[in-house]
Amino acid sequence: MYTTHDILETIRMIEEEHLDIRTVTMGISLLNCIDEDIDKACEKVYKKITTVAKNLVPVCESIEKKYGIPIINKRISVTPIAIIAAASKSKETVKFALTLEKAAKAVGVNFIGGYSALVGKGFAAGDRELIESIPEALSLTDHICSSVNIGSTKTGINMDAVKIMGETVKKTAELTADRNCIGAAKLVVFCNAPEDNPFMAGAFLGVGEPDCVINVGVSGPGVVRSALAKSPDVDLTGVADIVKKTAFKITRVGQLVAKEAANALGVPFGIVDLSLAPTPAVGDSVAHILEEMGLETCGACGTTAALALLNDAVKKGGVMASSHVGGLSGAFIPVTEDAGMIAAARSGALTIEKLEAMTAVCSVGLDMINIPGDTPAEVISAIIADEAAIGMINSKTTAVRVIPAIGKTVGDELEFGGLLGSGPVMKVNTASPLKFISRGGRIPAPIQSLKN
Repeated sequence: MYTTHDILETIRMIEEEHLDIRTVTMGISLLNCIDEDIDKACEKVYKKITTVAKNLVPVCESIEKKYGIPIINKRISVTPIAIIAAASKSKETVKFALTLEKAAKAVGVNFIGGYSALVGKGFAAGDRELIESIPEALSLTDHICSSVNIGSTKTGINMDAVKIMGETVKKTAELTADRNCIGAAKLVVFCNAPEDNPFMAGAFLGVGEPDCVINVGVSGPGVVRSALAKSPDVDLTGVADIVKKTAFKITRVGQLVAKEAANALGVPFGIVDLSLAPTPAVGDSVAHILEEMGLETCGACGTTAALALLNDAVKKGGVMASSHVGGLSGAFIPVTEDAGMIAAARSGALTIEKLEAMTAVCSVGLDMINIPGDTPAEVISAIIADEAAIGMINSKTTAVRVIPAIGKTVGDELEFGGLLGSGPVMKVNTASPLKFISRGGRIPAPIQSLKN
């Protein structure tokens, strides 16, 4: 039961501390849309999405009005398109991207994820064609998000795919250079990608998921920072306790919205992703939480330890508030999307090397980082390989979403707008990894993969 105090506290969180539901994401399986004729397959895809998701946006808007809780994005995730494309005799995979774009516009969602391939152990039919089409697909569309999973703790790392993805990221940025390289901001490379992630750009619906499902991603860094500001003198055990209690409250709101949306749409409730997802707005920053703990600036020595405490406490508190927690769940550190991260990067306190260390203890990885436009593709591949290695060894999800800022260099700015924000171009170590990346093959799975 919700008490009067609970209701008033939630209202304050929404009005003063940037609490929101970052996304309600409907997962839609496209497995029954497979057809040898690519045009027929695209027709089936369009029909299924526009039929199943036709009420998604209206339902979310009605929940917003009913409870006064902002739902920032309404999104769709679909079965990895490489799987659907595998059966088609035509290799014009971009047709699927154009179909998804058309469907997204028809139902009014902000993004649709799943222009994806899963190649952790090698390339199956449809995978190479999908990956080769990513730059063109993202240059021709506005709502499509793309992801490629190149490894896992169970499989090791597919270094052939890593090499290709470095080249793909670079080409995607080049094809959208006239739009601030926005294509690369909608492309993420994963290790240990979850099948139920509601957040973009990495959302897709795994083959083990239901035919249709509702997954919700909550937010609320401002709420956590505000709670800590009220207890400036507690020790770190007390800090962890405050974060846990606050994460419980935030996640409870997410559970409420998730169940309401699922019931109204007549589909199963999947998971709540209890990640602290920041925005460029002042007061809605994960970096500012770390600074509230006592750091002069995000990026200072101690940042990794503070982030580890935060991430663990968020998980412990959130998991008690929802019957089903999934996705990524923890604290996000996307540089251009976080006001505190942006400031720290501009001042030089936050470097890519420090960010890499932080990814060992946070929810995801090197996210929304602008790098010089002349960064060689093999260096981008090596960044992907390093981050995948952290995920593989630590049995956690890691990802890379870097944006080569074509025509720009260190210190220049790249502006995306909206939730994607803006930020400085950060320095990258360009000592050549070319021979290492060119070897190809697979980095074997670590010993901890043998758990059966």
